[in-house]
Parts: sequence; C-alpha cells; structure tokens
Amino acid sequence: MMRTVLFPYGKQRLAYDFAEKELSAVLTSALEDYSPNAGEEELVDWAMEDPIDSAPLWQLALGKEKVVIIASDHTRPVPSKIIMPRMLAQIRRGNPQADITILIATGCHRGTTPEELEAKFGKEIVSRERIVVHDCDESEVVNIGTLPSGGQCYVNRLAVEADLLVAEGFIEPHFFAGFSGGRKSILPGIAGRTTVLANHCSEFIDHPKARTGSLAGNPIHEDMVWAAKQAGLSYIVNVVLNGEKKVIHAVAGDTFAAHKAGTDFLSKLCGAEGELTDIVITTNGGYPLDQNVYQAPKGMTAGEAVVKQGGVIIMLAQSSDGTGGDHFYHQLADEPDMEKTMAIFRSRSREETVPDQWQTQVLLRVLSRAQVIYVSDLPDEMVRKMHMLPAHSIPEALALAKAQLGKETVTVTAIPDGIGVVVNAK
Repeated sequence: MMRTVLFPYGKQRLAYDFAEKELSAVLTSALEDYSPNAGEEELVDWAMEDPIDSAPLWQLALGKEKVVIIASDHTRPVPSKIIMPRMLAQIRRGNPQADITILIATGCHRGTTPEELEAKFGKEIVSRERIVVHDCDESEVVNIGTLPSGGQCYVNRLAVEADLLVAEGFIEPHFFAGFSGGRKSILPGIAGRTTVLANHCSEFIDHPKARTGSLAGNPIHEDMVWAAKQAGLSYIVNVVLNGEKKVIHAVAGDTFAAHKAGTDFLSKLCGAEGELTDIVITTNGGYPLDQNVYQAPKGMTAGEAVVKQGGVIIMLAQSSDGTGGDHFYHQLADEPDMEKTMAIFRSRSREETVPDQWQTQVLLRVLSRAQVIYVSDLPDEMVRKMHMLPAHSIPEALALAKAQLGKETVTVTAIPDGIGVVVNAK
C-alpha cells in the first residue's frame, strides 16, 4: 500500500508516494480540516464590526490626524488586499482628512521592493497611499524606554508620533516567539536593529520557554508585549490562514485581547504529536516563507521535535531568493566547527548580539540533533558550506538520508507544513 503526501514548495506542491510500512505519521494541524462559516472578506468584516475589547476602528479614528498602519513585509502571506482597504475605509470614515501612513514592518529583513508592494496591496493602494518601508538601520528611530530584559527599545519615529497606531497581520506558530502577530508588529517589526539584537540574544534563544506555541514565561514574548504597550499600538486586525493561505478566522480590536483570542483559536487546532523517527520531511509551508535559507530553520524546528538523535531532517525550501542574508550565510560558511560558533554566540551578552545570530543559533541547535538535507534550487556548494547536504528532489533526498543513516529500512515522519503546526514528541 502507498500513501501520497503533498509538500508545499515555492508556489507549487511536491508529491511523493510513501510505502505505508515506512511512513510512521503525517503530522498536520486541524486547520486543514477546519471549514469557516463565511468567506475571507466576510470573516474580516465580522471581526472589524465586532472588535474585541475595543471601539470600532472608525471611532478610534475620530479626531486623529496622524494615523500609522503597520503592515507586514514581503516575507509574510498576510492577505493585505483584503485587510488594508477595510482599515483605510474605517479610518477615513472616522476622519476623512486623516494623514495616513502605511509603515512596512521589515524587522531586520531587506526592504520590500515596489513590485512586492504592488503584489501585496494592489496597484490602487500603492499609487494612492503613502507607504514607508521601515529600515532598522536607516529609518529614524526613537528610544521609548528599557525593555524588561534590559535592552533599549528604539522604534520608528513615525509610529511614536502617530495620533493613532494600528496594525494588520496574521497569527501562526513562531519558532521562538511562540506565535506571530499582534505585538510583533512593533518588535521586531518597526524596531531599530540594536533593539532587535537585544531581544534575540543567545540567552533568550536558548531559553526553554522560547519555543513554538509557548507564550507564558517566554522572555522574547514578554519584551515584545512591553514594546507594543509602550509604543501605543492600540488596535489590530489579525487573521489565521490555512495551508492554502486562505483566511479561516479573523480577530480585530485591542492589541492584546484580540491577539490572545487569535492564539487561543489557533492553539486548539495546530497541535500534533508523533513518535521519534529516523527521518522527518518538513517544509516552510511554501511561498513566501521558503524564499530563502534564512527563514528555513522555522520549519526545521518542527522536524527537530520528532527526529531521533542522530537522524535526518529533509527540509524542502525552494530558496529562490538565495540565502536571505550575508551575516547568516557567513556565520555558517566561514567556520567549519559548529560547536565553536555556538560557543561564541553563547559567550555574547545581549548588547553584543550580532545580526542574524539567532537564526544561525537555531539552525546549529537543529544540526546538533540531526543531519539536514536541504532540497532547494540553490547551488550544491552553497548548501554544503552551510553545513547541510544538498538535494533537488524528495527521492534524491530520501536516498541520501538512507545512505547517511547506513540502512535501507527506516521510519519517516512527514510534516507538510512545518510552520503551521506545533509538533511534540509522544
């Protein structure tokens, strides 16, 4: 008997037929079986018409002249073509003369291109609205205080000077912040680099609570909550997406109450348990989060949870945008001794954190547990330099994995969307 599993890869899906005796489990969230009682636009409308612990957005906009809407960047599949027009309409209902800025929350990512902005919002919004792309190094930032962790909190001046600060976004499991969405629009979204570095320090990345689906006691999350409160983020529209990147749930209202409602909804659906297996095949859920290697450790952590020590994780990530960052690449490629690199990271204080260290640290943690075979469009030598083995198809990767393990009979776990599921070992 065979079982076909589809894995998102770029903008397509890779199919593979597994022998049932070899395939131990296919771990998916119940999101894929969840059927909303309305369409995408109606779900967002309902959320905005009945905001959680908040007045409607149009009422919040009454008398507000400078309004900033924080929007996610090109690496996030937020359905901005649905959300943004509704937020703009409500703000202008409250104040037709409002001076509105859409501020793109890039965090420490590269700037979103004009083409990506048009794909995200549509031509009309891009041509009509003022859009500013945050740059963690170049944008003017303001110190709004000291984070609970002790780091200084710098955020974009446009947000600080706004009469009304709101945000769009989406909620999914996050590999060290617990969940995305809500407060993350501020930190790291529109924060200065020094603030992001302090929040993403090696001590916090190592913290046992800084894991997928974990919020209580998570020091990274606690810093983010403080920053959002201090910056005055007063209202959000966040959605939950399925594997097809379609809206299946929406929340709106108070930043923290609405975000909690969204994470509560998601938590009930996204958990999965599996036995430890020799091989785990996982993904970043396809485009846009599998555009580069930098994002890939997120999906790898799902595999990390259920792979045997010394096993193999096969990571499917097309990586059409390359490595995703020179710092990240060279932290891996320039030092053959992974333990030495990890020791250097752990010796650094919060103030000494360097760009992309956190992502490298997570990847090195995964590599300390399992070999990673990276299926992508990247040159083989580039992948090898990053301490992974290259492959270009699932059959090739499985054959390589069996060779690495030195056995033909193996157990395999398939995780079609490593981003959308909170995985735990039984």
